[in-house]
Amino acid sequence: MAQARITVNDTQDRILRGHPWVFAGQIVKEEGAYAPGDIVQVQDARHRPLGQGYINPASLIRVRLLTDRADERVNKDFITSRIKRAWAYRQRMGYSGSCRVVFGEADLLPGLVVDKFNDPAGAGQAVLSVQFLTLGMERWKDVVLDALTAAIKPEGIYIRNDVPIREKEGLELYKGFHGKPFKTDLVIDENGLKLHVDVAGGQKTGHFLDQVQNHAEMQRISKGQRVLDCFTHTGGFGLHAARYGAKEVLGLDISADAVAQAMRNAKLNGLENCRFKEANVFDHLTEMSRRGEQWDVIVLDPPAFAKSRSAIDNAYRGYKEINLRALKCIPSGGFLVTCSCSQHMTPDLFRKMVAEAARDAGRRLREVYYGTQPPDHPILWGVPETHYLKCLMLEVV
Repeated sequence: MAQARITVNDTQDRILRGHPWVFAGQIVKEEGAYAPGDIVQVQDARHRPLGQGYINPASLIRVRLLTDRADERVNKDFITSRIKRAWAYRQRMGYSGSCRVVFGEADLLPGLVVDKFNDPAGAGQAVLSVQFLTLGMERWKDVVLDALTAAIKPEGIYIRNDVPIREKEGLELYKGFHGKPFKTDLVIDENGLKLHVDVAGGQKTGHFLDQVQNHAEMQRISKGQRVLDCFTHTGGFGLHAARYGAKEVLGLDISADAVAQAMRNAKLNGLENCRFKEANVFDHLTEMSRRGEQWDVIVLDPPAFAKSRSAIDNAYRGYKEINLRALKCIPSGGFLVTCSCSQHMTPDLFRKMVAEAARDAGRRLREVYYGTQPPDHPILWGVPETHYLKCLMLEVV
């Protein structure tokens, strides 16, 4: 059967800059037959080729391009080479332990996420947690899993296809082992800390690997300090602060499960000066401000307040509110560590928000560090969605 052809209107500049998404509203003509998930050709209104990608008529993102070449064959060898290339890049960047192996669009494999977790207690053996987020990538599932097995030779693979975004693609939600079962409650090493990872039940693929470098920066500001870690999740920033010599660490999270995991991590590392409790961070910061309670270092690492572009205004107000409240509770010479993992909160908008919060709180700030994602979560130019993490470390002067 001849390959179907999709023609888009004159709004394709974003595609020419390297963005792989073709939205339904851009399509002006479809020629030829195709099944959902098939590879189709994409061209502009002047019949100039833009590339090839997989199509899903049920999705707002109708086509996700895999290549900008019209003459390249998208087959088993193509997908396998992309997997090999992604893994070779991580090795070149020096990753031998736990890391992200495939980061979707940033690795030219839209709809695929793969994380590798190494359990040092298991003789350094690795397991993979894999997510197929789109119908088109699901069609290549067997090829992807075979390629990952051949390249990395993991002890086992766990499929985490339990994310709601799959429903928008018309896919079922499920999770489970690919091949033989293995122990899913692992312990990994992060900057010298031992951390529990629940591959089967933890958020996303089981654990967030994107804050590793930003966590390490806590070494600069933690020694001898009282540290409040808000939205602590499983303890990342707070545990690092304790390891780097903080006098006292309190981690807050609204999730009882996250707090329990953070407490397990503290115990595992013998960090007796580190405690965690279940709390609403907004309410806790308000009460602290009312009482005049202060901390030398306050960390804000909330979940993504803006999960869509339409939610950005409310998210902006939410980010500003927690930064404002935190700044009122930090003495001169103390530090605010503030993060956003929302791709819609751009770096410039994030800085603008923090500056407004500081002005309203009557505080002056000096930037000590700015961080984003580590190299295993690369940022692909032309695809702003791959640049989502921001981390500012600021001194209150």
